[in-house]
Amino acid sequence: MAGIVIAGAGQAGFQCAESLRQHGFDGPISLIGEEASVPYQRPPLSKAYLLGESDHQRLKFRDDGWYGEHDIDLRTGVTVTGIDRAGHAVGLSSGGTLGYQRLVLALGARVRPLPVPGAELDQVCYLKTIADVDRIAARLETADQVVVIGAGFIGLEFAAVARKFGKQVTVLEAAERVMGRAVSATLSGFFEQAHEARGVRILCNCAVTRINPLPDGRVGVEAGDGAVHEADLVVAGIGVVPNTELAAEAGLACDNGIAVDGFGQTSDKDIFAAGDCASTPLPFAGRRLRLESVQNAVDQAKCVAASLAGAPQAYDRVPWFWSDQFELKLQMAGLIEGCDSHVSRGDMAAGKFSLFHFRAGQLRAVDAVNKAADYIMGRKLLEAGLSPSPEQVADESFKLKSLLG
Repeated sequence: MAGIVIAGAGQAGFQCAESLRQHGFDGPISLIGEEASVPYQRPPLSKAYLLGESDHQRLKFRDDGWYGEHDIDLRTGVTVTGIDRAGHAVGLSSGGTLGYQRLVLALGARVRPLPVPGAELDQVCYLKTIADVDRIAARLETADQVVVIGAGFIGLEFAAVARKFGKQVTVLEAAERVMGRAVSATLSGFFEQAHEARGVRILCNCAVTRINPLPDGRVGVEAGDGAVHEADLVVAGIGVVPNTELAAEAGLACDNGIAVDGFGQTSDKDIFAAGDCASTPLPFAGRRLRLESVQNAVDQAKCVAASLAGAPQAYDRVPWFWSDQFELKLQMAGLIEGCDSHVSRGDMAAGKFSLFHFRAGQLRAVDAVNKAADYIMGRKLLEAGLSPSPEQVADESFKLKSLLG
């Protein structure tokens, strides 16, 4: 009997399968994953796993036997190669086809490759899968000089780990500030100074033009200004590309990702999508967005599972994110786009503070560094649709909790 086929066994794919069983769905579920491993968490890869504080077993969402116990047909090392919408079947890289009643595309995103000569050299690595990190870890053991290309979350998290290992670390960022797509200029400045104070060299407005092999086995990373940065290891983190090709080839609507409605349904009523590959109308933002976060993958997948189980619930969550760099824990809720002012609480110099961002006097986002209480309270206010005034936030004695009743 055809059941539900989930293409992609990352965060969203796993969550959808688990949530379906939690909803009482007792039909066939097939979970198709391209990696050889059972599904695992990715966020710790650039932090605890690379530091040796976690291992593969602890990264797994569930033990290997859990899938059989819950009657989930997990197929690892396999990809979906095509979708036959009329025949309700997918092609598999392992050969043959697999029929479906409903199909879930949880295809994720792939790393954006460096578009420069020399990007194919062995010394150049990307950080996405556990195999990627194992390769980086092996090279990091003997490396002295490390160049990181891209100062987003992944790049800076890796830079912090490399520096903890005592490596000489240079970060090259093409934009004018670090984490520029995700955080305010104030927060960018704080993290840039924090990294530099811990020995990381950060160069912004520094686009890489090529990577050249050197006679001693290292490489020279050449920037637009002509400077060459020598390295034993290069790690590139310049963003990701949503995996939409399968959907597009099948004629599904795509719009900066596989376009879905508030319930995760694509332009085909029997095909759903969730996670990094999907763009959805987000009420909080007032427009369609594609978000790259664990929270989004989990919550979208739960909504898809609810729809498939006959208990539909629209996706309507306030986005939240986090990043760990050195001893600094950054927690963010909401979206800073369009914000015209912010108010700070706490002590930025001491590395324990929060920024409350406003648009036309209404709270739209909260960033907290080592100040979890402010993050939690700000997130609750955003989820409740409540806004303190900038003056209330500025008053450290004012109890934000009082606004929740």
